[in-house]
Amino acid sequence: MNQLPSISAPVVDYLENHEQKGLLRFLTCGSVDDGKSTLIGRLLHDSKRVFEDQLAALRSDSRKHGTQGKAIDFALLVDGLEAEREQGITIDVAYRFFATDHRKFIVADTPGHEQYTRNMATGASTSDLAVILVDARKGILQQTRRHSFIVSLLGIRHVVVAVNKMDLIDFDADRFAEIEAGYRAFAESFGFDTLQVIPISALQGANIVERSPQMPWYAGPTLIGHLNEIDVSSDDAGRPFRMPVQWINRPDLDFRGYCGTIVSGRIRPGDPVAVAASGQHTRIARIVTMDGDVEEAQCGDAVTLTLTDEVDASRGDVICDPKARPEIADRFSAHLIWMGDQKLVPGRTYAVKAGKQSATGVVSRIGHRIDVNSFAQDEVDSLSLNEIGFCDLALSAPIAFDPYEVNREMGSFILIDRMTNQTVAAGVIWRSLRSADNIHRQAVDVDKQSRAIVTGQKPVALWFTGLSGAGKSTIANLVERKLHARGRLTYLLDGDNVRHGLNQDLGFSDEDRVENIRRVGEVAKLFVDAGLISLVSFISPFRSDRQMARTLFEEGEFVEIHVAAPLEVAEARDPKGLYQKAREGKIRNFTGIDSPYEPPQAPELVLDTVALDAEALADQVIRYLGLD
Repeated sequence: MNQLPSISAPVVDYLENHEQKGLLRFLTCGSVDDGKSTLIGRLLHDSKRVFEDQLAALRSDSRKHGTQGKAIDFALLVDGLEAEREQGITIDVAYRFFATDHRKFIVADTPGHEQYTRNMATGASTSDLAVILVDARKGILQQTRRHSFIVSLLGIRHVVVAVNKMDLIDFDADRFAEIEAGYRAFAESFGFDTLQVIPISALQGANIVERSPQMPWYAGPTLIGHLNEIDVSSDDAGRPFRMPVQWINRPDLDFRGYCGTIVSGRIRPGDPVAVAASGQHTRIARIVTMDGDVEEAQCGDAVTLTLTDEVDASRGDVICDPKARPEIADRFSAHLIWMGDQKLVPGRTYAVKAGKQSATGVVSRIGHRIDVNSFAQDEVDSLSLNEIGFCDLALSAPIAFDPYEVNREMGSFILIDRMTNQTVAAGVIWRSLRSADNIHRQAVDVDKQSRAIVTGQKPVALWFTGLSGAGKSTIANLVERKLHARGRLTYLLDGDNVRHGLNQDLGFSDEDRVENIRRVGEVAKLFVDAGLISLVSFISPFRSDRQMARTLFEEGEFVEIHVAAPLEVAEARDPKGLYQKAREGKIRNFTGIDSPYEPPQAPELVLDTVALDAEALADQVIRYLGLD
């Protein structure tokens, strides 16, 4: 049997040295045709990452698609999509790997066109440094400002401004100095930790790896020299411990491990920890990795933690330092980069993903839009594609977070259109919308199950929805009477009654309707948590709002009951004369007239108020609950 040849010592040494090199993630960005792809192609070529067969293919592609005549077009090493080559532009984010003797690099080539700003933001979200290219002929453009602002917004603290195509202006030192002074002036407010401005020619390789003899007036580092030496290390390991739970590992009855990647801090067996949302305290029993148990883990390590006590923690929960817990809130302010083709309008419901946490939520208010040219704050009612705004958000459930400037992993989120499943916004959390920052959820010993045992009933929320005049309040009242007669503990929340107290400050705009349902959903949840049967009688016209309320409850606790009546029937009943006033224009935003009602698509119960009377319909609800 043939033996495989052993690997020589020099090769082993090389591999070990390569493994120990640090990694720098950076992106290139800037305006259209500033030479981003050409620069990356030159970096790949000069760092010996292009093999002979690739180089031969590149020469052939350059003759077919290139823009440099017979010379090699290095941009084609990165622009792999046919549409990119045909148009000579970058559309998608392209990631490339290369290495020098000092460091390993992952570089993201991001689009320059304004319509692909969302792709640029994607590349920036995982980068430690940004190389912003500026065409020496054109100077600082609007897209340069836009990308610089996004770089700052997404927490990149190290920036290189590469003034490219110096060969096309005869390596003019005065022009370079003018661009450098202009950029430093407008970027001063961004507070970058480092800002290095380098004159280059990506096409010729000037000041990329070797110094250019055509620019003897420039005394700074080459681009590769700067990337090799820049220190982008952070103090994430010294910050409070945070580990979002990604998966619960249960290989057998005797092992329960909480798997995830530590995003800040360090941990040892025996250290106290808490579950951020519930406030339950425990200690680390073991830190398990693929290589066995370890005595310490820190930021960036993927580990499985076992705990000394049984705690309620699942995917999305955050295990944290009990003395420095993250914020827990369902309302916060954030900067949003809008990526949707349709405008952002406050009040619409989106899926919200923050790390491993998920919820539904609405943008309740747009504080202002930021003008990327002047950085002025404009008052607007909506955000369009690629616009950046400062907004308030309301979520269906609290999430754990730190402000983005404190922890990038814990302070970022995305909004997803629930119909198309497309990401429509990227956000960075600024602060909680609470009057106090030191409020954390308190762990309690008597839980919902304990209270249900005492009350002797299954707690549930009966959510009656339908047009005004459909009969919601009448039926809900009858159901409560029947439940009371059977010895059940109940509480009825009626739309009109609640607006006399808890929600008396709310009107009937779309935004106020969202907040109306959010508050009532939270109150109904509290009643269910207390072991009661909560009856909610609200028009609640929007499906997204009812879905938001549903997400507050556990499976089987939310019963959506459609009290169905055609508009003409409800209007004919008109017990309060509201339809007539709405037709006369005396009431605005009235459901069914000038504001829509969206019937439930899959309710647990449909009560036909035309076919049966209220008494019979109330009996249907009682039978559904199994109490007949």
